[in-house]
Amino acid sequence: MPTHEDLNRSQPVEQTSERFFGLTFVVVFLVIGLWPLIHGNSPRPWALALAALLLGVALLAPQLLRPANAWWLKFGALLHSITSPIILGVMFYLLITPIGLVMRLSGKDLLRQKSDPDSQSYWIRREPPGPPKDSLHRQF
Repeated sequence: MPTHEDLNRSQPVEQTSERFFGLTFVVVFLVIGLWPLIHGNSPRPWALALAALLLGVALLAPQLLRPANAWWLKFGALLHSITSPIILGVMFYLLITPIGLVMRLSGKDLLRQKSDPDSQSYWIRREPPGPPKDSLHRQF
């Protein structure tokens, strides 16, 4: 059913450059390869070799990394579609729900939604009063 608003929130995702993608993974594999040195162990030669290979490809022929970059982008979108609802659900049930239950049990009504049959009006008096009426002319 067509509406006045487009509810499709999909936006085209900009793909990073292949060179930047390659250099990012060079750094990742350098960290993986050199991390054992912190603990006094020998470096991981396979990670250093892969970092060197990726560095060469990223600098000399970055177009070769286009399929890997596209795959990585799709993988990230898949992870996003899985983890975002989980994280938001956990936040809701571990943060918002307990706060709401505590407020209900303590009788708090911050939004003033309780009905009062004896009330003349639900108007909330402003103290101190707002700006003078004559300052509100020609607002637009």
